[in-house]
Amino acid sequence: MSESTVESSLQPEKTFFVDKLQVEIYADRATSGRAAAAYTASILQQAIAQNGAARGLFAAGPSQNDLLANLSLDNSVDWGKLTAFHLDDYVGMSGDAPQSFQTYLKENLFNRVKPGQVHYINGMAPDPQAEAVRYGKLLQEGEQDVACIGIGENGHLAFNDPPLADFNDPQNVRVVDLVESCRVQQIHDGCFPELDLVPRQALTVTIPPILAAKRIVCVVPGPTKAKVVYESLMGPVTSLCPGSILRQYVTARLFLDRQSAALLQV
Repeated sequence: MSESTVESSLQPEKTFFVDKLQVEIYADRATSGRAAAAYTASILQQAIAQNGAARGLFAAGPSQNDLLANLSLDNSVDWGKLTAFHLDDYVGMSGDAPQSFQTYLKENLFNRVKPGQVHYINGMAPDPQAEAVRYGKLLQEGEQDVACIGIGENGHLAFNDPPLADFNDPQNVRVVDLVESCRVQQIHDGCFPELDLVPRQALTVTIPPILAAKRIVCVVPGPTKAKVVYESLMGPVTSLCPGSILRQYVTARLFLDRQSAALLQV
């Protein structure tokens, strides 16, 4: 994707590679989010121009706020030609619950741009395993042009938590037990007031379908992510830090701000 698609005012302060992964550092999370949104829009524009349609995976959570806020204002994308998916949601939680990732993505993107089609994970499905199979089949119907993701405080991608995250998972979607560090992050993110209220299971897109996207836009802002950014970029590539796998993919681009990049010696 050509850098000419990104406004000159949104050029990063620093750009470098860690293995195959392109890393960009911006002054603040607002600028990082705007740059990531411009890049994402250019990916969707190109897919629609070439194929007449686009498909995209979208993460939910505060780290995505600036990306989605700017993307939702971008009128250069023919949103009616987008088929959208989300990465994960809680088992046993209604899609209209305030903490649901469906609710987050509807409020922050989908209700604003009105994609042609949105496929939601049904956390209230009576058989979560059957729901994982259903959603996995939907993902198989076509390639994803873009996956917009973050990296969790414990290194997770979607709800693929360490140490059980599988870089070669044979399933596209699975039911997972959330580890405590992941559940604690939901409190840090302001989604729940206390640990006992955080669900213990979720449905998540696994790592292989995320990595199979033609482009991966990973936005990781803020001081609480500095440690995991360092571990993802400077530590070993391991399921103990699932975000580290992005280093093996030239299709991925990591958007940081000064705070999340604070521990990097660049």
